[in-house]
Amino acid sequence: MLANLRTFFRYARSNPLTMLGLGWILLLILIAIFASWVAPFPKDDIQCHMKDILQLPTWAHLFGTDEMGRDLFSRIILGSRISLQMGLMVLGLALLIGVPLGVIAGFSGGIVDELIMRVTDVFMSFPALLLAMSISALLGPSLINAMIAIAVAWWPWYTRLLRSEALSIKEKSYVEAARAVGAGDWRIVFKHVLPNSLVPVIIQVSMDFGSVILTAASLSFLGLGAQPPTPEWGLMISTSRNFFLNGWWVITFPGIAILLTVLAFNLLGDALREILDPKMRRIRR
Repeated sequence: MLANLRTFFRYARSNPLTMLGLGWILLLILIAIFASWVAPFPKDDIQCHMKDILQLPTWAHLFGTDEMGRDLFSRIILGSRISLQMGLMVLGLALLIGVPLGVIAGFSGGIVDELIMRVTDVFMSFPALLLAMSISALLGPSLINAMIAIAVAWWPWYTRLLRSEALSIKEKSYVEAARAVGAGDWRIVFKHVLPNSLVPVIIQVSMDFGSVILTAASLSFLGLGAQPPTPEWGLMISTSRNFFLNGWWVITFPGIAILLTVLAFNLLGDALREILDPKMRRIRR
């Protein structure tokens, strides 16, 4: 693991785009952690200032104010915490469901594998955003329900990924050797299958993080995710879109925040894939 980290940072230093993506992600994490101290107007997540409606960007309000007179810069900073929390919660839940099912399906085989994969195919037959929209509409619009909806739409991808890894690993010679010395199935799974499946999972998670944030913003934009006055980026664009002609900044800056975050995670995912995937390393050489 330490060798992979050294390789990653060596690669990142030689790739300006990766450094930009990594730098933005680290900055975003720091901003999210200290959002209440960094935001100039930390109470503007809920407070309104009707006398300051739709003010142009100034030194007092770097990104201007929205239709309720709230400081847009502060709300974007506060929204970074929500976006990162949603990404972590959704992917954590998707991994919690998908990883065990994938390992069980690939390692067990037979009717268990067939049953799990047919259920997975049913979920994967729907586009992820459409499935998330349907589940969120069924559960009711809220931030928590949006997380659950996206996680339900996302877990099948990890099930298929872990199944393919388990099918490959269980045929390896070191697994046969472990069986020969009397190791049980659970020991083989936790000592050999899961550890050797971490690299593709890490790559997939890094590439999915931006997509999850974008999907969450889409649900909020459609009114199926976060609800006012939550400072979520997609919701900020949705509630301010009717004022775009009078204030271009009200949807421009939240849109840029989403764009930069999704792009940063995609750049990080590409870098991790090139470094950790042996096939990509051979191609690069």
